[in-house]
Amino acid sequence: MKRLAMVLAGSAPLVVPAMASAQANVCRIPTTIERPHPDLPSASQPVRRLPIGSYTLAISWSPEYCRTGSRDRGARSNVQCGGGNDFGFVLHGLWPDGVSKDWPQYCQATPILPTRLIRQHLCSSPSAQLMQHEWSKHGTCMPGTSPEAYFARSSAMFGRLRFPDMDALSRRPLTVAEFKRRFAAVNGLPAGAVRVTTKKAGWLDELWLCTDKRFRYVACDAEQGGGAPAGQRLLIWRGRR
Repeated sequence: MKRLAMVLAGSAPLVVPAMASAQANVCRIPTTIERPHPDLPSASQPVRRLPIGSYTLAISWSPEYCRTGSRDRGARSNVQCGGGNDFGFVLHGLWPDGVSKDWPQYCQATPILPTRLIRQHLCSSPSAQLMQHEWSKHGTCMPGTSPEAYFARSSAMFGRLRFPDMDALSRRPLTVAEFKRRFAAVNGLPAGAVRVTTKKAGWLDELWLCTDKRFRYVACDAEQGGGAPAGQRLLIWRGRR
């Protein structure tokens, strides 16, 4: 797997071995970081203060996002899908789950994240607005957690992940169940800890990895649902390679 080249615009390239598993071949951090706007609860996304039963680590397949999802997001996608960057999987977020189908969210008001914190984690979660959203909606519901601790934990969990050969898998017939087995095998996880979500026509969108309250990977709770059927054909957009 290629090592991540993290480049600050206008400076010499820096190779960061700890981030190699993020599957970003190139991450150029712009000199000017997008300032996020507040992410607030709404009628459709209300405040929910509920007990936490487990957690989900969500990671996104960036080539698919940049092919289909970035057009409606404007400047939010500039780092992930522009600037000469080349990402594989990226960190979506760490989500507290409830003890049933509902989950806690928007548990307390929060200020705009500081630029230094955004810059520190931009090669894991390449969008300042996404980071603001994840902290506001999910991180504020984790007891005793600061923004620094929240992103340090989620980035560390993401950084420890390993990935199968996505290019090779994209070129052969594949089911959701087989991909889950391969991903679980390279990470030493139970296959039941992996949920695969897809876009229209079966294109890989995200992986949702289930943990207990101590952040140990466990089989996902069937009551919470989600994920594509095991026998569904899975397609992987690899970009124009």
